[in-house]
Amino acid sequence: METANLITMIGWAASGTGFTFMMTALGAASVFFFRKTISENVHRMALGLAAGIMIAASVWSLLIPAMEAAEEAGGAGWLPACGGFILGVAFLLLLDELLPHLHPGSKNPEGPKSHLSRASLLFFAVTLHNIPEGMSVGLLFVVAGQTGDPLALSAAFALALGMGIQNIPEGAAVSLPLRQEGYSAKKAFAFGALSGLAEPVFGILVVLCASWIAPFMPWLLAFSAGAMMYVVVEELIPEAHLGEHSNIGTLSVMAGFVLMMALDCALG
Repeated sequence: METANLITMIGWAASGTGFTFMMTALGAASVFFFRKTISENVHRMALGLAAGIMIAASVWSLLIPAMEAAEEAGGAGWLPACGGFILGVAFLLLLDELLPHLHPGSKNPEGPKSHLSRASLLFFAVTLHNIPEGMSVGLLFVVAGQTGDPLALSAAFALALGMGIQNIPEGAAVSLPLRQEGYSAKKAFAFGALSGLAEPVFGILVVLCASWIAPFMPWLLAFSAGAMMYVVVEELIPEAHLGEHSNIGTLSVMAGFVLMMALDCALG
């Protein structure tokens, strides 16, 4: 791969994932305006919107391009799409089992027993979810750089925009509970903002490995889709309903799906 093309892709990935990181920081900044957590209805709307965005992104931005790339290479489109998806789910499931973490809104930590503070456990939980999101954005910029297709570049920026929108409630979900537990506003903001740092880190790492991962691109795109869908099903949708039927949570999922689908179709 030409050095100039690699530098361009790094710049794209840094811009896209830098935007998603800034949106996480924007959400975390809510700690300077609200002492208490947001209302249940707003919480449901935010989580539902995030879930819908991630579902649509998994299908339109990741799984469909994975199948198309495999078929263009002369293979069966369903194989890397299904195989990569399963591997992505397995990867997040394994991380959930191996790393101690605390989901926003939950009282009981998950994973191995640990003496880490609640702030650290909460930070780890959101950071885990940001890994596949950063990879997804980085992978689409790699596709755009390798194909030279302006539509692929637009799709990558559309995904970054969608991920950025759903990162706003994620940042707030870390900083506001920490503020309630007695952390200073500045410290709570720092934890919330830094939880999004995984996205630019993994997004740029994917670009740096572009020449090695090119043959496995369909599998990696589907891998990211599987990892994001695991987050949606395991956490976002259940929390959006908060243990009871919720039209607000359900409609927010639908709204997020339509929003991301429109972004991908309009820009990609």
